Amino acid sequence: MAHPIIIQESSLRNYLSAFRDVFRPAQWTYFETVLMGLIHCQSSRTLSGMLRTVAVLVTVWDLSRFLVSPRWSPVRLAEVRYRFFSAEVQPLVAAAHEAQRLNRPRHRGRCKATVVTGYLILDDSTHVKRYSKQMSGLGWHYSSTDKRTLPGHSLFEGLYVVEGRQFPLQPHMYVQKSVCERERRPFQSKVDLALSTIEHFEPLPETHTHVLIDSWYVNKRMWKAVKRRKWDLTGGLKANHKLRTRDAEGQLIWMRLDDFADELPADQFQPVQWPSQAGEDIVYVHLIRTRVKKLGACQVLIVKPTAEASGDQARFYLTTRLADTLEQVVQTVALRWSVETLFADFKELMGSDQYQLHSAEAILRFWALGLCLYQYLDSLRHHLERLSQRHLTMGETLAWLRQRHDDLRVTWICTLALKGVQPLRILGMLTPALPPLALANC
Repeated sequence: MAHPIIIQESSLRNYLSAFRDVFRPAQWTYFETVLMGLIHCQSSRTLSGMLRTVAVLVTVWDLSRFLVSPRWSPVRLAEVRYRFFSAEVQPLVAAAHEAQRLNRPRHRGRCKATVVTGYLILDDSTHVKRYSKQMSGLGWHYSSTDKRTLPGHSLFEGLYVVEGRQFPLQPHMYVQKSVCERERRPFQSKVDLALSTIEHFEPLPETHTHVLIDSWYVNKRMWKAVKRRKWDLTGGLKANHKLRTRDAEGQLIWMRLDDFADELPADQFQPVQWPSQAGEDIVYVHLIRTRVKKLGACQVLIVKPTAEASGDQARFYLTTRLADTLEQVVQTVALRWSVETLFADFKELMGSDQYQLHSAEAILRFWALGLCLYQYLDSLRHHLERLSQRHLTMGETLAWLRQRHDDLRVTWICTLALKGVQPLRILGMLTPALPPLALANC
């Protein structure tokens, strides 16, 4: 039994109404169809798979045309989402400033300014397409899940986190230079995409921005771009970077990070509990204020699985925040994992890697619509957490929404029956746009 698109949870209906100006009236049904299909489809999130779960008079051809239509813009979609995010989070920012003002100690002189930090997290994720050959933008990318290079698309994404609320930025596709030359399109590296995001992103008022990146993006250009905007930067460091230290004779020298970690005695590392949902990971860390070659003054965090582990088993991070304590640096570094959680939920719950679309533009629009749903689920999750007084995952939030829609559908059917609507007519209203897969293959 399919789900009619007219049956929506009230908060979802209010959220979708904010996008009325993005789509023309003729496109609105397709927009709702895609989002309702992503919610209720529990198999492959292809266009056919979504239409088998939604009761609507829409064909696969209609949805295909909608995803490549120039009559709506993913940029405009992201702008409306950001306005929705700002309206939700600005009161939280104001409340955080007020709480800091009330809790700061009283003393003579000018009080220290209150600071609310927004974290801009940048990363990319490979969407593997093992058997596809005709898709635009298809290249060979490293998959961290499979631990090897595979054919697929690379999603470059930014995640803005303020007071625990998440805003996924407009998605971009990283296309390798050889593929760009073959398809005659301009080439942008991953670093170029990250720099463009930093240069053009406008954070919420009365917040301070802290950029979180992994070691792939840490370089001199990124360092200068963040400094120009007077933001902070925390990121991973590759082991071949060099930091400034003193040798046995007290002379300043440059030493590779892994060599420096090897020379540190075990008693220089202290155990800390690495922040995670399980809360059971104990690692050994050492924090030093120094300079990294070609970058500048920073604090370097060295993380080992055990205090006696060798330097090649260590992970390295740097932060431009020179006054932060060890606990603060560890918390900030661990927060970067939020974007990895986004990628995992985006693939598992919204099928961002299950598309069967040939056009790179259609794939980007499919990602943009999926992130539209992701933002709503994050907002709903926080609302349900306040009601239940416990932590909820995105999967639990989506399950709650599906159950809520099932309850509303039963109520809708009973209402129609009480009004005298014939059962066959009600059944016709619940017929999916495409027949179930088993019947389609008969």
